[in-house]
Amino acid sequence: MGAFNEIEVGQASLLVGAAPLAATTVTAARKRSCPGPDELARLYAGLAGVTPESHPRTARLLGSGRRAAQKVIEEAGEVALEAVKGRKAGIVRESADLLYHLVVLWRRANVDPADVYAEMQRRADALGIAEKLPKRPVGRKVGRGSTRSQRA
Repeated sequence: MGAFNEIEVGQASLLVGAAPLAATTVTAARKRSCPGPDELARLYAGLAGVTPESHPRTARLLGSGRRAAQKVIEEAGEVALEAVKGRKAGIVRESADLLYHLVVLWRRANVDPADVYAEMQRRADALGIAEKLPKRPVGRKVGRGSTRSQRA
């Protein structure tokens, strides 16, 4: 069987390594088919071991908060362009790039993915889905004696 290392990421415990195909369980295969947050947590944990020798491009991004932030903006724009063009495969590729750069930015800023997921859960609990929170609470005065709900 391949070597596995257990890594703690937030509240999740992950196994990182490679196993021979025959040793892969059905459960592990299901997780690989739709990894979701587990893949982001695995990337986040893996970034701790990045060196200029092992992953020079990623090491440069981790060394520059400004560059990491610029790449998030750039990749978000590329996702949007692919969406406007109606290119599903392009959206998938650019989304993977965006998520990679976002996780690099999180790592650089010492933001644990579990904290992001907790914020999303808080929003879902409050709003029914994890959408962006409103800028102003409904009913708050927006000017000259009227409230937002009155102006709508």
